[in-house]
Amino acid sequence: MNYFELFEIPIQLQVDVSGLSKRFFELSKKHHPDYFINGTEDEQQEALEISSQLNKAYKTFQKKDLTIKYVLQLKGLLEEEEKYQLPPDFLMEVLEINEVLMDMQLSEDTDADESLITRINLLQNEIYEPVKEIIENYNELLHSEKELLQVKEYYFKKKYLDRIAQQLNGIV
Repeated sequence: MNYFELFEIPIQLQVDVSGLSKRFFELSKKHHPDYFINGTEDEQQEALEISSQLNKAYKTFQKKDLTIKYVLQLKGLLEEEEKYQLPPDFLMEVLEINEVLMDMQLSEDTDADESLITRINLLQNEIYEPVKEIIENYNELLHSEKELLQVKEYYFKKKYLDRIAQQLNGIV
């Protein structure tokens, strides 16, 4: 049973977290291992497995990037520790940003912080725009594998930019 089946929601790339906590607590209570203490060993084991899966699903659904990763894996489009080849133009842009970041670290120049943050934000918006509709309105009956592969590329680009943003936050 996948996480979406467990929560009885359709497969989506962006889970509405507003009712997620309530649903999580309902399901956690229903499947809590303590309620199966007098059950058979199989019932106890199943309750333990469902409880564990509920916790993993809840954590996944709370973070958009983890949800995207999970759906891509569920659809067989992403493997754990996959080495994805990003387009050269994007890699050149990231290389330039990294060089500015390294210069900032060496010179301790904080004046460049704002322009670099702006540049990263613009790039994040630029990579999100082509997949925005897919991510926000994903329906597995309407969207193709080709569209999910676009989301996959976005996912890997975003990971790159998130790492740079973390480095930048470390020196600001």
